[in-house]
Amino acid sequence: MSNPVQLGLLLLTLTAIGVFGYNVYLLEITPPERPYTEFLADLRQGRIKKVHLRGQTLTGEDNSGRPFGTFAPDPPALVPLLVERDVIVTGEAEPTSGAINAFKVLLPLVLILAGWLIFSKKTVAGALGGRRTARFTPVRSERVTFADVAGITEAKEELLEIVEFLKNPEKYSRLGCQIPKGVLLQGPPGTGKTLLAKAIAGEASVAFFSLGGSDFVEMFAGVGASRVRELFAEAKKHPPCLIFIDEIDAIGGRRASGQGTGASDERNQTLNALLVEMDGFDTRDTVILIAATNRPDILDPALLRPGRFDRRITLSLPDVRGRLKILEVHAQKIVTAPAIDLPTVARSIPGFSGAEIANLVNEAALMAARHNKAAVDMDDFEEAKDKIVMGLERKSIAVSEQDRRLTAYHEAGHAIVGYLLKETDPLHKITIIPRGRAMGLTQQLPLDDRLTYSRDYLLNRIAILMGGRAAEALVFNRLTTGASNDILQATDIAARLVCEWGMSADLGPVAYRRGGEFVGGEQSAPHSEMTARRIDRAIRQLIGECADQAADLLHKHNRFLHTFAEVLLLNETMDAEEVDIVYRNYLKERDVERALTENRKPDEDQQDHHTEDMQ
Repeated sequence: MSNPVQLGLLLLTLTAIGVFGYNVYLLEITPPERPYTEFLADLRQGRIKKVHLRGQTLTGEDNSGRPFGTFAPDPPALVPLLVERDVIVTGEAEPTSGAINAFKVLLPLVLILAGWLIFSKKTVAGALGGRRTARFTPVRSERVTFADVAGITEAKEELLEIVEFLKNPEKYSRLGCQIPKGVLLQGPPGTGKTLLAKAIAGEASVAFFSLGGSDFVEMFAGVGASRVRELFAEAKKHPPCLIFIDEIDAIGGRRASGQGTGASDERNQTLNALLVEMDGFDTRDTVILIAATNRPDILDPALLRPGRFDRRITLSLPDVRGRLKILEVHAQKIVTAPAIDLPTVARSIPGFSGAEIANLVNEAALMAARHNKAAVDMDDFEEAKDKIVMGLERKSIAVSEQDRRLTAYHEAGHAIVGYLLKETDPLHKITIIPRGRAMGLTQQLPLDDRLTYSRDYLLNRIAILMGGRAAEALVFNRLTTGASNDILQATDIAARLVCEWGMSADLGPVAYRRGGEFVGGEQSAPHSEMTARRIDRAIRQLIGECADQAADLLHKHNRFLHTFAEVLLLNETMDAEEVDIVYRNYLKERDVERALTENRKPDEDQQDHHTEDMQ
């Protein structure tokens, strides 16, 4: 049991049991009480065998061997009567009542204090090294190689040099060059930092010490620094080897100036010990330190300087080719159908990390098992993706017909605006099946990963988000809370357009806020109150213009909106191919009306009308 709280509770429980047992023992050895008058009657009748006097307390045994006890008010007058009846008499002096009371009160306290001292001694001993043998033993897990790592080709190539050094250090020492002492793997969560460190050790077949940054932090001052020294001393006994510290920001955070709290002082001591140890070993030790973090912005500069962490390798979210490779690696572990289309799956999950892709493959396999399938097919991947992105289907929820129609028109508004505008991502799926907290979803998939975004694309994205609200206002002449998440996303895009990307015509190319690195928070750049008002006005203007554009587009294609919503109400889910069919039918109906009005053939200039509508 390693938790100090649990150990303390166990100790107190054992102490209470001991005190209770002692009291039970006293009750067991104390004979039953007998009235003094009854004792005198038994004595006169010769039924008392022996007695023991302890002050005025009298205990003894009758002729039947039954013990008894009583209170003797006048022991000197009682003794001649006992002798006259041939009773065996023994006695002892009576202790003072104060000593007895003090003993009864102090005994539990003494037991608790003794137990606590023993517990504290063992806890401190364990913290200072009692568990070092287990904690600092090289990890001997199943072999992980670079073949198990996909989607981060550049990072693997950068680390091949580390592997080569661990395999053949003489190759580098002969030329006089020095291998990096430390490698910092930085990137968002789930991008494979820990897996990559294990792959380095697996490729080089060396000892691998794996710890977390929190393993060095304890409630006792100086424990973290002691563990750092012990770790490096143990690592030098197993050359060549790798030390991997995950989440190093737990101990490597920027040191604050001035007097800090006890916790910060402990972290500072741990960090100082780590800095000293990294300076203390050289390349001849063939010990390489690898650390991982998703908060490199808060690390202390002394930790990042050359000579300590010489290399900083950034692991970003995989692109579409990287996602495909990760899918192929994990798909080998499950039974897939021959018609599985992994490239389409990879294109449908932009922004997924390696860990999320592994979870997607596992969820798809679980879906197939749930439906008693022999292999995992595309439907399972689609259902697993929807579950991860949107949540579980809420089949049991009772949705009124009015709410279904409202949701259908809302999602149709999103889809039509996204379908008719030029610079947007293609539609993938539209559904009004409730999932998670959403009543419906319109999903667009990029043809390829975008590294940069144009102003037109971002403004069209805002217009698509406002399309659902515009459809509600156009058809039902009212607004609902269903557009709350759309408004949040549109406001965020507009704010970044103005404050980060300098795309506001009024404010120009000036950054008024900076995004945090990886999981860090955003920081606002200093600006005046007048500038803040101009920023607010520019954000409102951008959102208003995009909302007006969406409303005008839906008003112009009002019949398409109604047809789309009715089909969606009937099918509940539509894909891109079905949207194309509905749009072509809409064009034909419109051309028939125009032909009847203008006395010309229905099919004439149909393609031209289609081109005009794609604004």
